[in-house]
Amino acid sequence: MISAATPDVARATARLRALLGDRLYEPGDPAYATTTRLWNGAVQRSPALVAHCRDADEVAHAVRIAAHCHLPLSGRSGGHDWAGRALRDGGLVLDLTGLNAVRVDPDAATVTVGGGVTAADLLAATRPYDLVVPTGTVGDVGMAGLSLAGGYGPLCGRFGLTLDNLLGAEVVLADGRRVTADPRHDAELYWALRGGGGNVGVVTELRFRAHRLPGVLAGMIMFALAEAPAVLRGYGALIAEAPDELTVMTGFLPGPAGEPVFFVCPFYSGPDLDAGLPWMDRLRALGTPLVDQVAPMPYADALRMFDGGMVDGNHYLLRTRWLPALTDGVADVLVDAARQVSSPFSALAVHHFHGAATRVRLADTAFGLRTDHLMAEIIAVWPPGEQSGPHREWAERTSTALAPHALPGGYPNLLAPEETDRVRLAYGANWARLRRAKRRYDPHDLLTAVPTLPPSVHPR
Repeated sequence: MISAATPDVARATARLRALLGDRLYEPGDPAYATTTRLWNGAVQRSPALVAHCRDADEVAHAVRIAAHCHLPLSGRSGGHDWAGRALRDGGLVLDLTGLNAVRVDPDAATVTVGGGVTAADLLAATRPYDLVVPTGTVGDVGMAGLSLAGGYGPLCGRFGLTLDNLLGAEVVLADGRRVTADPRHDAELYWALRGGGGNVGVVTELRFRAHRLPGVLAGMIMFALAEAPAVLRGYGALIAEAPDELTVMTGFLPGPAGEPVFFVCPFYSGPDLDAGLPWMDRLRALGTPLVDQVAPMPYADALRMFDGGMVDGNHYLLRTRWLPALTDGVADVLVDAARQVSSPFSALAVHHFHGAATRVRLADTAFGLRTDHLMAEIIAVWPPGEQSGPHREWAERTSTALAPHALPGGYPNLLAPEETDRVRLAYGANWARLRRAKRRYDPHDLLTAVPTLPPSVHPR
């Protein structure tokens, strides 16, 4: 195994310096601090080196050097890895932010992006053509990390997960080879990339199917915390009837006075936005809205509703559960958690998985759950300097309370590194095939991305 040998940092430094010059960063360099900073300020890791790569050849050379010098390897793109797996102590970080090209082919309705491109970068490039690619809810998230593990988002019902729209990828394997993965070139690698979490290679380029979407009917409808029990139950009944074009996120966000407020955030993406108006009226009628900001708007503008909600540099701990439905028991747990929240910055988000995402056959991608469900995101947030204990306890208590109502496993991008048993359950029938792919493409476990997979090779 790579980890069994002593890392040769001095040799790696010399070889990478010859390759990259002043784009190799060491502790103490001004750029080192910038390139090892993550969204989650609680992550404290000390990589030995950071390689700022500008193209796939440089990535391939850097991967070979890491392997030959026995350095742990990780990749950093958008920097939104809450668990810190983008940084490995004593390892080499591949800073992919320099791979930031976006190419739009409006005739073919495809978009090709570099491994460092964020959702906001992509949408800015496609906007002049009224094209979109399904993304998550935060524009600063890297498209590579989002796509490789899943990609829940506001267009899930109509266009599927982000990974369902991945047509192909350029990949650097753990031995430094550059390969293409798509249905005609290494179909097994293509399968493993879509849901396997980046554990089988470093993706330097992704090609997506794009969809014409001039605008969406979207916005925030907020209710007082006291109304949450009734509105949540109404929400559960409404989404059971929702068409593909309507995906509705819900949960609790920090209010202006520190008390959590309950929100529903609908995205209607049908060709006739007026057809979504009755659904908006039904959502409003679930209670007495404190805020009602639903309006037609470009998709990229709608995503900005979440900008600034989770501040870079705060400390974060995430937990997640897959829920088959929003039952009374689930509603009770969520409301109790909101009432007992340990920090005015923390939040609960419930993502809506339905429609087109459920019509992809389970065996067609590595992603392990294709039935209608909700994905609960428990987000504990506290400022630097505060003790983590109360916030960790709140997140763990909420996750434990949801467990009896939950499906096995959970969304791999949000599972903690130590939750390897839940990772296995998350892939279900796809687990054995994904493990074989891991052994085939990275037999020495050079790559440990999201989610964390148990080692392919066990020590003797």
